[in-house]
Amino acid sequence: MVKNKRKQMEKIVIVGAGVAGVNAATKLVDNGYPGELITIIDMGKDPYKRKPEEVMTGFLGAGGWSDGKLTYHTAIGGQLSKYCGEEKAMELMDQVITNFKRFHPKPEEVQCSDPQAEPDFIKPYFGLRLFPVWHVGTDYLSEIGKNWYDYLVSKGVEFYWESKVTGIDFQNNQLEIGKKMDGHFLYYDRLIFGVGKSGIDFAQQLAQQYELPDEPKSVQIGVRFEAPQEHFQKLIDISYDFKLYRKFEDEGVSLRSFCTNNNAAYVAVEETYGDHSYNGHAKKDIRYRNDMTNFGILMEINGIEDPFTWSREVVNKVQANGTGLYYSPSRKPSTTSEGNNVTATQISLDTLTHVVEPAMEGYFKYIMDFIMDMKKVFPTLQDDWGMYIPEVKYLSPEPLVDYNNLSLTKYNNVHFVGDALSARGITVSGAQGTYVAENILEQLCELKDGSYI
Repeated sequence: MVKNKRKQMEKIVIVGAGVAGVNAATKLVDNGYPGELITIIDMGKDPYKRKPEEVMTGFLGAGGWSDGKLTYHTAIGGQLSKYCGEEKAMELMDQVITNFKRFHPKPEEVQCSDPQAEPDFIKPYFGLRLFPVWHVGTDYLSEIGKNWYDYLVSKGVEFYWESKVTGIDFQNNQLEIGKKMDGHFLYYDRLIFGVGKSGIDFAQQLAQQYELPDEPKSVQIGVRFEAPQEHFQKLIDISYDFKLYRKFEDEGVSLRSFCTNNNAAYVAVEETYGDHSYNGHAKKDIRYRNDMTNFGILMEINGIEDPFTWSREVVNKVQANGTGLYYSPSRKPSTTSEGNNVTATQISLDTLTHVVEPAMEGYFKYIMDFIMDMKKVFPTLQDDWGMYIPEVKYLSPEPLVDYNNLSLTKYNNVHFVGDALSARGITVSGAQGTYVAENILEQLCELKDGSYI
């Protein structure tokens, strides 16, 4: 009887071993879906071979490897509730958070911060967006990854590591894997496309090749700001992962601080399309404490034609000596958690004015105004800060999908999730993968009178 049922089950291929794909696979095998019918392909390495500095690819993706904070609100990180409603979105995020606790070596240390009141000293310069955040701890992400990976392997899930998908034939349900497996074709019944930032270019290529209907996204670009934590402590005491923001609706621009790291806070270099950009993470182990704070200052810019291409061109223009830029009135670039200097070319105010500002076509002034007003709100800050240029979130046009299962409107057995569907964060990406898996399981229930195992 079980054998007959498995004939009705589908060969599922997941492109990308980030949090979206991993949560999808976990939901499936947790509910009896045969792991041997699930294959996950990733350009990076498994968690046993992946080094801390290999941020962009590998098991748990970029966010799940370098950022231990899980936002817990539907207005942060993408439009999850647009697809499934507010209540369902929160339920899906709960499942992602539960998985991180489940594979955590010390789940009792996972804590949630939930600030409630916006302090008066922020006004009138900034708004402060308050929302709950679960703190997993960056130090534990490697062990979480190993535990999670071992579980999926024990269930029979097959992984192709250091393998790049170079082409997908949506009509004939097959994909081609290059690099280590040149000329290898893999067939699927159902495809979950969950590439991270390193694969967004490929996602756009597919969208153009198959003329997928989409909706354009805004530009998301800015800097990674760094300063001694003492200057921001009174705000950190209220909201650890604070989100300062301001809007210029008439000019199509809004700004927000993003991904705040404190106590043992380090800047990380990301390489995408051959160019460097910056992000940040925090260590939990007190041995790494440096009493620094870093966060992104990101602009969301609307009204730019082809925002994806525009962003890539800006990032390329602000490279020097094979890396990104660093500006500070008084400081030098900091070190990584491994004790190495953060790779960046330090520039003068003159270069900031005559290179960075023109490269961003006049928008950089909004970031400088943001920093100048922070000096008013946090008076001890003064010139004791630096910024790494650029930080960028590449958002390709969002493909139109069926809201019930995130499948492409032209190919109902292909599901886009995570960064490929403009998610901006660990929790939302994982929730999208879980949402797709639930739909697959529901279809099996219908085939077998409510039972698929």
